[in-house]
Amino acid sequence: MKRTILFLSLVTGFQALCQNQPTERQLIENTIQLYFEGWATGDTAKLGKAMHASCFLKNYRDGKFTSFSKSQYLGLFKPHARTKNLSTNIVSLDITNNMGSAKVEIINEREVFTDYFNLMKTTEGWKIADKVSTRTPHKTNDVLPQKEIVLDGLKRPWSMAFLSEDEVLISEKEGDLIKYNFQSKEKTRIKGFPSDLEDGLNGFGDNTGKFDVLIDPDFKSNRYIYLSYAAKAQNGRTTKIVRAVLENASLQQIKVLFVAEPYADQRVHYGGGMLFGTDGKLYFTIGERIFTEKDEPSIPIAQNVEDKRGKIYRINSDGTIPNDNPDFGDKAIPGLYATGIRAAQGLTRDLHTGKIWFSEHGTHQGDEINVLKAGANYGWPMKTTGKYRFAEYAPAPIRGNKYTEPVWSWMQTVAPTGLHVYWGTEFAAWNHNLLVGGLSKGSLWRLVMAGETVKSAEELFTDDRLRIRKVIQSPMGKLYLLSDEVNGKLIRVKNTGF
Repeated sequence: MKRTILFLSLVTGFQALCQNQPTERQLIENTIQLYFEGWATGDTAKLGKAMHASCFLKNYRDGKFTSFSKSQYLGLFKPHARTKNLSTNIVSLDITNNMGSAKVEIINEREVFTDYFNLMKTTEGWKIADKVSTRTPHKTNDVLPQKEIVLDGLKRPWSMAFLSEDEVLISEKEGDLIKYNFQSKEKTRIKGFPSDLEDGLNGFGDNTGKFDVLIDPDFKSNRYIYLSYAAKAQNGRTTKIVRAVLENASLQQIKVLFVAEPYADQRVHYGGGMLFGTDGKLYFTIGERIFTEKDEPSIPIAQNVEDKRGKIYRINSDGTIPNDNPDFGDKAIPGLYATGIRAAQGLTRDLHTGKIWFSEHGTHQGDEINVLKAGANYGWPMKTTGKYRFAEYAPAPIRGNKYTEPVWSWMQTVAPTGLHVYWGTEFAAWNHNLLVGGLSKGSLWRLVMAGETVKSAEELFTDDRLRIRKVIQSPMGKLYLLSDEVNGKLIRVKNTGF
């Protein structure tokens, strides 16, 4: 028995360690920060550790081209006190397999440097392979976003997932699952969607239909895709999560991963957002499925760990439950990761940090942005930044509960849906910003972040409003939107300020 306990402890510890492993982006940023620290103090040990032995550094100044080897470059530095009023910044970062490039800026009291690094991942970690430099301020291109309709005629599109730069899967809430080719302009209907799909009624407030589509991190080898949708039975409908093999424009080998019983008559608040974390686990949202608080039981749905509704889950890609999930007690629903959820739909992972963010629909106001944390209780319906639909509702306090405050909430109704942490160079000034689509009045928001704090919020395209369901970037960094309309659109957002 002791050996079993020891083995389980070691396995759990190993899994927790793996879950906390830094991303490749974080590792590159660590190397660049080491370079910044060495540059700021003349510490050649830190500079040298950040640079590969073969590194050459080049610049062109006053009509003269100069080149330094690593040893020559390090010979230019002597230890000194940290430069006053020094500012360092990673402007942009791009990674392909074991190679990367970065644009950085170093500003002191006398000069401004803009450097371009090429980096390689070696057996010793990420190293700067070469650098070009100029004593010229980094120019942030004017940001002039403009919409370009790529595809229309979509039936209330809900989600999209890129198979490659040229092909994308799009789920239509009131239509089909389709594959679209950007080059040939061909639109292909994917056959074999589960037969228990409950279609929408084409009416306001009816959330029923197809929801998210997600591809497996190893899609090229296993062809797995994941779907969330409203499933029907004799006693109502509910949210279902399935996995399928995509082969020859057809869904095959469909495997049910989660069914959010009980089935119910109401057609609202299914949830259905999905993503894979850096840990390789599948995360998904399930709404509480009621419209008004007067229908809440004595223990509210989202607060009852024995009720599948109103929660966020974390499972393995085959539907089994990870051993390192938070412990909510013996009677808790398997896979439970966070509670207190009303109607969360959007989930996204920050490629810079690995953190998972999600959007949450309030009632009258109360729309939120949250960072997902293991075991957290996000408060609904015990706490809200808005108002209840049933004004007289007053939930009885639950002893011992602790609630996680939202990172951001709006004073007006936004109805936030898909969200995305921007990365890339086309909108370099937006790097690390959170882009959030909204259904109410049709909106797209840009939230400027500092860690887990929102510093400012800007509403975009106020003169051209569309109900936005999804915000996403292609593998090459192009920015796209999906509009939630009967004649739904796939929209490319371009920066015309270059």
